[in-house]
Amino acid sequence: MKKSSTLIFSLFGSDHFVNELTKMLEFEKIQMICHQFPDGESYLRYESPVLGKKIVIIDTLDRPNEKILPLIFAAETAKDLGATEVGLIAPYLAYMRQDTRFHTGEAITSTYFSKLVSQAFDWMITVDPHLHRYHSLSEIYTIPTQVVTAAPVISSWIHKHIKQPLLIGPDGESKQWVSQIAEAIHAPYTVLEKLRLGDHDVKVSIPNMESFPDHVPVLVDDIVSTGQTMIETIRHLRSLETKQPVCVAVHPIFSGITTQTLIEAGAQQIVSCNTIPHNSNQLDLSQSLVHALKNFI
Repeated sequence: MKKSSTLIFSLFGSDHFVNELTKMLEFEKIQMICHQFPDGESYLRYESPVLGKKIVIIDTLDRPNEKILPLIFAAETAKDLGATEVGLIAPYLAYMRQDTRFHTGEAITSTYFSKLVSQAFDWMITVDPHLHRYHSLSEIYTIPTQVVTAAPVISSWIHKHIKQPLLIGPDGESKQWVSQIAEAIHAPYTVLEKLRLGDHDVKVSIPNMESFPDHVPVLVDDIVSTGQTMIETIRHLRSLETKQPVCVAVHPIFSGITTQTLIEAGAQQIVSCNTIPHNSNQLDLSQSLVHALKNFI
């Protein structure tokens, strides 16, 4: 199918990706009217014909509760108006953490959310989803999916900007991912030993730090939600009198904190991928998303 037959838009502020993908792939950018009535219900209207077209909607899914219904309505409306297919690019994919029932009576929201998305969309692309007990998205999503990894972009940035980095992962689950970044730039790595006492209470220790006295600690995390793990790690590193650490995040949610909080704790710099708009964004994943999108258009 010709690229000109593909329409792309964003409902919730992912216009930087829309602009880049439109430029790289010669898509047609269209406008969707999305209005919320005083009673909270949504009104949507396409301003361009979608009959016979492929539709690509790109929206990151942080703060997902306010976004998911309009996105589903947008997908269903496009199909109702004759679009041949509707795909979703969600640079950040929400509702992946609750992947089992930890306590009696809990909702396994990852599976319920995946059903909603799979029913409305024909395919999905996302960046480094939180896969822990799931080995792949295909375990809960019934549509074709593709995962883009931020590791090459992160390793390239670290190699270019940091002399003698020591990569530090947030927990044992991150070892395979952090080691991939470290091996790409021939840098050492370690992972935190972490005890989480609550959403805002984390205790950490870092094995073998004495072996790297001249290295710059680089804290690499996939999702920075409350930032408490990073703050505690920074403080721990400063107590060990290491060099000032650098913080790198794939998905900068930063709920309730700012980058200044991390600076005040002792970090020298905070950088993130642009999966979620944030003032720390320095790592652009547009090209990575283009490569993935070529598999669907």
